[in-house]
Amino acid sequence: MTRVRTGRTTLLTTTAVLGCAALAGCTSPPPVLPDETPSATAVPTAPTAPWGQLAARVAAARDNRFVATYSLQKPGRPARTVSVTIAADGSWLVVVPGGALGGTADVAVAQTRAGLFDCTTSGSVNCFRVGDAGATLPARSDPRIEHLFTDWLLTLSDRDAAISVDPAPPPAGAHGSCFSVGPDSAALAMPVDAGIYCFDDKGTLTAAAVTAGTLMLVSGPVAAPPTVTLPGPVVPGTPLATAAPPASPSPTASAH
Repeated sequence: MTRVRTGRTTLLTTTAVLGCAALAGCTSPPPVLPDETPSATAVPTAPTAPWGQLAARVAAARDNRFVATYSLQKPGRPARTVSVTIAADGSWLVVVPGGALGGTADVAVAQTRAGLFDCTTSGSVNCFRVGDAGATLPARSDPRIEHLFTDWLLTLSDRDAAISVDPAPPPAGAHGSCFSVGPDSAALAMPVDAGIYCFDDKGTLTAAAVTAGTLMLVSGPVAAPPTVTLPGPVVPGTPLATAAPPASPSPTASAH
C-alpha cells in the first residue's frame, strides 16, 4: 500500500525551495536593532557639544601658519594694532604696542629655535633672551596676548583641562563661532584667561575678549614667511615690566 504525503510536508518543501532561491538571488539587509532606526550609509557629523566645537576649531588653529593684524581695545586706553606672525617653521612673533610700562612702551614677544625673547620695539630696539623655546615670560613682563596664538591653544583642545565651555554671542563686529571659557567646578586656577574666544571654521582666531582687552581681526590671515626675524639685536638685560613705573615722589614743601 502506498503512503500519501501530507499537505504539511509539501508546504515545508515549497517554503525551503523559495527560501534557497531568495538566498541565491540577493543578500538580505542587516536587521535593525531595537534601539536603532533604519538609515542610509552613516555620514560623520560635526560635534554638537560646545567643547567639541571649540576643540575642532582649535585643532585647525594649531596647524595654521599665517600673518594677521588685530585691533586691541581696553577701557581707558586708545586702540592699538597687534601684529601676529606664525611662521612656516613654527617660530612666532607677536608685536604689542603699549604692552609695557603702563602703555608707554611697545614690546614684541618671539620664539625661535634659539629660545624665547622679549623685545622692546620703541626707542632703543633690543631683545632679551628669556629662556629656551617653550619657556614662559615672568608674570611681571607678560603682555599675555601671545598666549592666544601659542600655548593656550593646547589647553583649549585638552579634554582634561580644568575649564568649562559654553556658546557665547560674538563681541560687536566679530564673526565666527564664539565660546565662553571659564573655570570648571574643580579648577583651583584657570590655565587660560577666562573670557570669550571666537574662531572661524578654518581655525582663525577672529576675536577674543580676555583680561588683556578685546582683540578683533582686522586684516589677514595671509601666507606666513619661512621663519620670523627678531626686531632687534639680543643684548643682556631683563624684559620691561608691563606695569607703569612708580611715580617719582613729589618734592616736599619747604618748612616755614
